[in-house]
Amino acid sequence: MEDYPSEAVRNFSIIAHIDHGKSTLADRMLEITNTIPKNSGSKQVLDTLKVEKERGITVKAQTATLKYPMDLSEWGDSPATRTFLLNLIDTPGHVDFAWEVTRSQAACQGALLLIDSTQGIQAQTISVYHSAKERGLKIIPILNKIDLPAADVDRVTNQLETTFGIDPSEILHVSAKTGFGVDGVLQEIVRRIPPPPGRISAPLRALLFDSFFDHYRGVIMLLSIESGVLKKGDRIMSIHTSKKYEILDIGVMHPGETPTGSLRAGQVGYIVCNMKDPTEAHIGDTFHLVGKPMEPLIGFLPNKPMVFAGVFPFDTSEFPRLEESIKRLTLTDRSVTVQRESSTALGQGCRLGFLGTLHMDVFRQRLEDEYDANVLITAPTVPYKVIYRNGTESVIRNPTEFPDHGDPKVVEIQEPYVKGTIIVPQEYVGGMMELCSEHRGEDFSDIRYLDSSTASARVLLECRLPLGEIVTDFFEKLKGRSSGFASFDYEEDGYERSSVHKMTFLLNNSPVDALAMIVHQSAHESVGRNWALKLKEVIPRQVFEVPIQAVVKGKVVARETISAMRKDVTAGLYGGHFERKASAIGDQYSVMTEMASS
Repeated sequence: MEDYPSEAVRNFSIIAHIDHGKSTLADRMLEITNTIPKNSGSKQVLDTLKVEKERGITVKAQTATLKYPMDLSEWGDSPATRTFLLNLIDTPGHVDFAWEVTRSQAACQGALLLIDSTQGIQAQTISVYHSAKERGLKIIPILNKIDLPAADVDRVTNQLETTFGIDPSEILHVSAKTGFGVDGVLQEIVRRIPPPPGRISAPLRALLFDSFFDHYRGVIMLLSIESGVLKKGDRIMSIHTSKKYEILDIGVMHPGETPTGSLRAGQVGYIVCNMKDPTEAHIGDTFHLVGKPMEPLIGFLPNKPMVFAGVFPFDTSEFPRLEESIKRLTLTDRSVTVQRESSTALGQGCRLGFLGTLHMDVFRQRLEDEYDANVLITAPTVPYKVIYRNGTESVIRNPTEFPDHGDPKVVEIQEPYVKGTIIVPQEYVGGMMELCSEHRGEDFSDIRYLDSSTASARVLLECRLPLGEIVTDFFEKLKGRSSGFASFDYEEDGYERSSVHKMTFLLNNSPVDALAMIVHQSAHESVGRNWALKLKEVIPRQVFEVPIQAVVKGKVVARETISAMRKDVTAGLYGGHFERKASAIGDQYSVMTEMASS
């Protein structure tokens, strides 16, 4: 790594809306730089997780180091050809994994803003652009998929100019699928993105921006070397925990782990240091050499979970194994918060906080795929704020802790709101406004056209929505009413007073805490009726009648009854008076009533 001083290093990430071709562009870059064989048949090489390959989306930022020789004769440099070290970070595109993008940008000096030329600017495109701008990264705009018949380069170029103020002459045109223009992108990365500012002669400072767990070697950390040199055998110290470690292995991701013996200022790579406890690796932590203390680097703001759900094992004896699996999985996904909880119906489990419902579903699938865990996840909820008369306040993340209606200690209850951004073709604007209104949307503060042309123009719509309204079926309705053309992004927008109450469900007159949920006053009956019908379909029939009741504020707002599964006790009575059959049925009913009450 001595051949690559900081002047020959470029650190960049690829940012875009979901399904705009980030992983495909990364594949072409890996092939052009001979990091992987050309025409190997492998697709989305950096998407290593099973869930990523099955769903076709990126959920975990991945790092790869490329070696790119470039002709510098036009710069007047000597020698004419020089090999550059390009550190690429492929990031997710869905809003639920925005924290992965934020962490990745901390190790970069530039970003490739990728836009699908058939779709144009989407909601997440705006979000990741402003995130990169706030970090001070050099942004290179790229139009992808220009080889498709539906590509409209002029329209999307106009969108970039009017929305972000980007000069059309700075926009690159590529086809990541065919490889057209990708070599030009690599050249522009070297020309436009500045080298990292670190000095080799300065004392070591390294930023931890990602980590994962290996069953044999323990925690493997990804570091960005801000200054100095880190070698195999060095002893380093964490500023956050003050614990010391010895470097057992060090190298770069090329794209797999490739030992190099050392990492120098400006470079990005991995280290193995015999760290066995996953909780010792804190994202944003700063490491320095033992005996040479340094000031900590600027880390990351702690992520704020938006959705909470309980995770319980099917077999209660499997809880210790499940808890250990969750700890190891959260090492690769630090945006998940973990807290123990217990339920009278489901036993011991964990209360997990996620950034969204897709994030929750992906985490569940990774638990099943990577750790062979059979889990039961409760309905997602959002955090509510309770204001008490004594001036204190608390945040409720579990519906079972929600105060009862009429509690004299409570002044008001507030629910979280988000500022949502929807980008949709103009013919669907009316349907989107109607959808937002149905989900208690308000304050349509910004409605503007992204295109100057009237034909098939796209409109940006902003409004405030309760977070609890978008964690259920909002995305499905959004795609359905817009024929799949709408994109949605959101950011938190504080708390606001609301008329929400706890809904509990009684099965055979006994409350089940795992089924409790928080519902707005306007949806008591509809939500209660829908859930009662769902429970009626999934709960097996018993030999006695089982009533299902949804209760809010002490009143039953919905009820369904699972009829008894009984034996035909009159089958052997062929003759005689009707009272013989009535007596047998009466005896059966008495026994079933006694069983139901016991």
